[in-house]
Amino acid sequence: MTNPVIPTIRPVRPEDVPAVVAMVHELAEYERAPDQCHLTTDQLTSALFATAPALFGHVAVDGHDEPVGFALWFLNFSTWAAVHGIYLEDLYVRPAARGTGAGRLLLATLADICVRRGYRRLEWWMIDWNPAAGFYASIGAEQMSEWVPYRLSGDALRELAGQATAAGTRAGDRPGRVPDRGDEA
Repeated sequence: MTNPVIPTIRPVRPEDVPAVVAMVHELAEYERAPDQCHLTTDQLTSALFATAPALFGHVAVDGHDEPVGFALWFLNFSTWAAVHGIYLEDLYVRPAARGTGAGRLLLATLADICVRRGYRRLEWWMIDWNPAAGFYASIGAEQMSEWVPYRLSGDALRELAGQATAAGTRAGDRPGRVPDRGDEA
């Protein structure tokens, strides 16, 4: 039996984007929602490599520098703690690379970014039946059961937005400050 190669973690590069998009679709399939995933290579490239991106990413790569896992994340802000944190949107490791430490190293990289920048939190959601709950508990992550997620989307989102427009309180066209690149790790 050969020992698995321990992956290397690095920021996503433009040439990694097709592999990351493929893995996002694999994750959607795993989570039994492939029809809800519409991400394209162009969309992810634009999000990650815009002049002032709001989305950041890291990949776990094998010995041939091929992505075998990824983490896509963005900054959030705690008004109570008065500092930013990282919200992990997606974490995925291809089945063949599971057990190599890729998932742990991706999370460790994000934790390192938090510590170096003075961020106080690394947060994410997980679908309730995902067996990764045991892994997350093993690294000290706590389930936040007292908080209930809400989502506004589709027609309800458009209807509420229409109320702002009708009241003349539409958000200005001037964008707010966008976080720095922040993906050196």
